[in-house]
Amino acid sequence: MKTLSVIIPCYNEESVIETTYRRVKTVMDSLHPVSTQMIFINDGSTDKTAAILSHIAEKDRSVKVINFSRNFGHQAAVTAGIHHCSTDFAVIIDADLQDPPELIPDLLAKQEAENANVVYCVRKKRVGESKFKLWTAKKFYRALNKMSEVDFPLDTGDFRLIDARIITQFKQFKERGKYIRGLISWVGFKQTPFYYEREARVAGETKYPLRKMVSFATKALFYFSKKPLLMATGLGFTTVVIGIFMALWYFLGKIFGYTNAESGFTSIMIIVIVFGGIQLLTIGVLGQYIGILFDEVKERPEYIVKDSINLA
Repeated sequence: MKTLSVIIPCYNEESVIETTYRRVKTVMDSLHPVSTQMIFINDGSTDKTAAILSHIAEKDRSVKVINFSRNFGHQAAVTAGIHHCSTDFAVIIDADLQDPPELIPDLLAKQEAENANVVYCVRKKRVGESKFKLWTAKKFYRALNKMSEVDFPLDTGDFRLIDARIITQFKQFKERGKYIRGLISWVGFKQTPFYYEREARVAGETKYPLRKMVSFATKALFYFSKKPLLMATGLGFTTVVIGIFMALWYFLGKIFGYTNAESGFTSIMIIVIVFGGIQLLTIGVLGQYIGILFDEVKERPEYIVKDSINLA
């Protein structure tokens, strides 16, 4: 008998969490004889999410609940779900129901048909999201692919099916600042796409405002690419060459009289601003990588479990 876990991170989802449970439960019941369970990770919710999940888990032993001591973030919540998963397959899906759980049987069928280790879901359409978010997401994935040493599937999220082989490899990762969809792509093995239309949120509001989106994109870029460092080095080299040519120009101009260096206040200010800006930019890029090293060498846990329900 095959076994399946549905990993559901949630944060302040009191308005939708019961609907999520009912829809996922209906799908799970239809998968007989597959043995199924749900793993809800409550990422430090401040509303009634924890109480609702506790009530659900009391009635349904197939529901496992992990409560964090505070909000550690979506990627930490997904990580905890995978860490506590020991089934043949796992499906990662958000609690907001933008990714329909009714597609889970199709993901299993796709995996079986192609004997894939990963079935990642590609969004053909995204309902209920602003044009700005759609445009920035599209540009981000394409820019990340150009900058990274790993090819990432375009227009994907964390909604995907992974098998026991991927789960085992994922549990060996030691880094704390995870970009999970990138790590799963990095693992390799056979990965196949599944195309679907993403729906609007059933209730509540997005947990990824612009600030978090920028932070998430920055983490993905700096964890999977050293090209920003190469670009900073290139900028530094270019400015040095420009500086040498400008110094020769003014030096020879002073000798042969074709320029008056003392009268170029505007050009001096432009040079100072441009060169100073490039220096600050390169220092900032270097600082990002140093910050990542600083976070990793402290070896703090990625998340802290406050308590759990129905977990052995």
